[in-house]
Amino acid sequence: MAGGKMKKEKQKGPRAPSNHYQGGVTFHKSKGQHILKNPLLVDAIVQKAGIKTTDTILEIGPGTGNLTKKLLEAGKNVVAVELDPRMVLELQRRFQGTPFSHRLKVIQGDVLKTDLPYFDICVANIPYQISSPLTFKLLFHQPAFRCAIIMFQREFAMRLVAQPGDNLYCRLSVNTQFYARVSHLLKVGKNNFRPPPKVDSSVVRIEPRKPRPEVNHKEWDGFIRICFIRKNKTLGSIFKQKNVLSVLEKNYKTLQAVQGSQNAGNDDMDLARFGDQSMEVDDGMDDEMDVECDEAEGEVSEFKNKVLSVLKEGNFEEQRASKLSQESFLTLLSMFNKAGIHFS
Repeated sequence: MAGGKMKKEKQKGPRAPSNHYQGGVTFHKSKGQHILKNPLLVDAIVQKAGIKTTDTILEIGPGTGNLTKKLLEAGKNVVAVELDPRMVLELQRRFQGTPFSHRLKVIQGDVLKTDLPYFDICVANIPYQISSPLTFKLLFHQPAFRCAIIMFQREFAMRLVAQPGDNLYCRLSVNTQFYARVSHLLKVGKNNFRPPPKVDSSVVRIEPRKPRPEVNHKEWDGFIRICFIRKNKTLGSIFKQKNVLSVLEKNYKTLQAVQGSQNAGNDDMDLARFGDQSMEVDDGMDDEMDVECDEAEGEVSEFKNKVLSVLKEGNFEEQRASKLSQESFLTLLSMFNKAGIHFS
């Protein structure tokens, strides 16, 4: 009898990780499915969101609806975007026949490929692999929403809020804070999820700046990419690199040609072409690219001197991107543009 009893217990063994199930739905870590199981944490997120009774709430990755229910109780209606058809069915079953059913709209699809409807607030517990593209999709969404409360992997969240001089301060920090006010709200341990992820998380509040900064997005992005090729190198060293000067000179010559052309039909084509060239320089550059231009090439050397003179004029030659504020980046970009040097 004892042996038989032990055998039964062993048969239950494969079903032991019940934290991978809820409502009969299996969660897949590979798809970034980590459902919040701590009701106190769910309540805290809703409270931090500052939801009004008139708000339309966008929820990304609703899962089985633990957070969705609280959002429906707080706001006017919820639009939930969910990729997994199993989760969509679970949501529909959970709220069918309840007073919430007419206030919940579920969109099945990839949020990165979905045209998002109007919303006042976004609340999301997202797969961490889409953190960066989703953040910028939201920042450029129109009309601008009031705020987004998003659960990120902790290191990514700390990069979002990092300040000049911090170890994690990077291009992501600068770009996000340029378009939004970002603040850290909560640190969330991995055991608050079912199944638990490998790392801790953080909840971040993102408030788009209104009005949006009046800077060409491609111009700003191309400029910041170059500055952060090696964030701890001096800007003088970065802008002496042969490949950087080559890209900038192509942009410079193209712009000169566009400005000298009277054919408006060619303008857009040329500008688009040199906008693509600015994106050739990315964070993935290695030290082999730290090569200065050949001084024997007179024309290249002349352009190099033009670039370096801008840096010297603003006392930026010995500055490092890792220490610069948004205001300093804007000042330097403006100085480059006045000298006819563009990044898109």
